[in-house]
Amino acid sequence: MIAQGISGLMRPLRSGLNVNKIRFIYLCGVTEQHSTPAKQGLERGFSSTHKLQDAPEESSSADHVMVHFINRDGERLTATAKEGESLLEVVVNQNLAIDGFGACEGTLACSTCHLIFEKDTFQKLDAISDEELDMLDLAYGLTETSRLGCQVCIKKSMDGLTVRVPMDVSDIRRQLEVGQQSKQ
Repeated sequence: MIAQGISGLMRPLRSGLNVNKIRFIYLCGVTEQHSTPAKQGLERGFSSTHKLQDAPEESSSADHVMVHFINRDGERLTATAKEGESLLEVVVNQNLAIDGFGACEGTLACSTCHLIFEKDTFQKLDAISDEELDMLDLAYGLTETSRLGCQVCIKKSMDGLTVRVPMDVSDIRRQLEVGQQSKQ
């Protein structure tokens, strides 16, 4: 099993895929192998998660959990998530209106998917990695129960989970937009 996991990590590295993306995929427990043709007609394998809109409706409602997000303006957004999806994937796949969420697409290169959990829920989450802690250091409104949505994967026991989106976000894209407008 471990050898299989290591060879699964090495194959995408040899093909030039982003290491952080692979780590993210393995973190959530999704290890399905998919193959897509490259531009030169060659095929290369990589691991990926299915997006909800792309996945066939083969799973029953028992495989889904309800997740609630309290947005910056206090609006409650409710989504249905599948076990194994990250909270970032839930927001993206369900097209939830959370401004600036997930700029790096889950590669642990930003903190725009910063979420705040209730204390009892936070204590039940899987351990936090050093890389996630490094990115959380950059987040606005950091609390003792802060986590990155790209690193928290849905479990059936999370049905009814409510998380809060911080009031502000550290998003370099916003700074770039402001800089471009001031030059005009």
